[in-house]
Amino acid sequence: MIVIVGGGICGLAIGWRLAAAGRQVTIIERGEAGRAATWAAAGMLAPHVEAEHGEEALLPLALESRAMWGEFAGDLKRATGVDVDYRTEGTLVVALDRDDRERLEHRHQYLRSLGLDIEWLTGYQARDREPHLARAVTGAMMSPLDQSVDNRLVAGALRRAFTAAGGILRENTEVLSVVTRAGRASGVALADGEIAAEAVVIAAGAWSRNIGGLPDELRPPVRPLKGQMMSLRMAEGAPLISHVVWGPDIYLVPRGDGRLILGATVEEMGFDTTLTAGGMYDLLRHGWETLPGIYDLPVVETWAGLRPASRDDAPILGPTAMAGLVMATGHHRNGILLAPVTAKYVGHYLLTGEVMEPMKPFLLSRFAAVTERPVPLPAAVGEAP
Repeated sequence: MIVIVGGGICGLAIGWRLAAAGRQVTIIERGEAGRAATWAAAGMLAPHVEAEHGEEALLPLALESRAMWGEFAGDLKRATGVDVDYRTEGTLVVALDRDDRERLEHRHQYLRSLGLDIEWLTGYQARDREPHLARAVTGAMMSPLDQSVDNRLVAGALRRAFTAAGGILRENTEVLSVVTRAGRASGVALADGEIAAEAVVIAAGAWSRNIGGLPDELRPPVRPLKGQMMSLRMAEGAPLISHVVWGPDIYLVPRGDGRLILGATVEEMGFDTTLTAGGMYDLLRHGWETLPGIYDLPVVETWAGLRPASRDDAPILGPTAMAGLVMATGHHRNGILLAPVTAKYVGHYLLTGEVMEPMKPFLLSRFAAVTERPVPLPAAVGEAP
């Protein structure tokens, strides 16, 4: 048995991969599967426009995962019949004044220096592609390869695919602690007893650090980073935009069902998910400045989620210094994007005991003062099904 603590997109994707390969897998979720950070996300698959200085080591993993998304979405549809609204129109990043334009030109040069396919557009060219953009748009970047997906549809499809493959999903169940015996993770303790496991995967997002039973040195350095968001309803058959659009301090993501997602604030507020007047005001103000047509759209929903941010904003993946204890957490703003590649590499390790090269930079041991080699899984877990 492999136990996965956390039923978000990464926990579900890993579980589906393992269950489809014939392994016994139980996912334990403190609430409803897919209803925390996964539900709160915008579903952008945008490693090009989201590439940041200092995060260059993450880019190859992000690009690999984006390239996997078409097949991943297709596999989900074949397994469940669910179309997850996988969209490939690309992403447009716009500037609204001279300062914005200068910053965006500098960013364009940086992204081009990384070898990324990013096109520069004049304000006129940007409005030609998206006529409802503000007249103030002075320039833009177009990333034709960045994509989007409806993360809520993905969560539902993964849940169905996982259980259909034989996986066990226990919701509204809190893991009190990881059970250790003879220096290895051997299961988890719940209010109604223990579940023995050959391996325990920590995929609990922002809550990963708080799980009991973990030695201090193996607690993943993950903290919650609050993001407030909202969705509006566009007129049926007449969407305001067809591309994902980024403006200064805002992004707008169109959905196939007519919703328009506006996000997101970035707040260090612990586990507080309270919606605030200031947060909603900022979303609407920045959204209106970029896309004035939102003024008359009805508000459908408002919410806040907690991004699981690691100390270096990169995911924590793979085995740890404790045998049987595996990480799949700390994805920050990239949980939806990185789900396929997380399932690939963490799943491969759990099936074979091999740490593949692309996963090595993201081991928990990178945060230790002295890097230690990860302890391999025992042969029983490493054997192919």
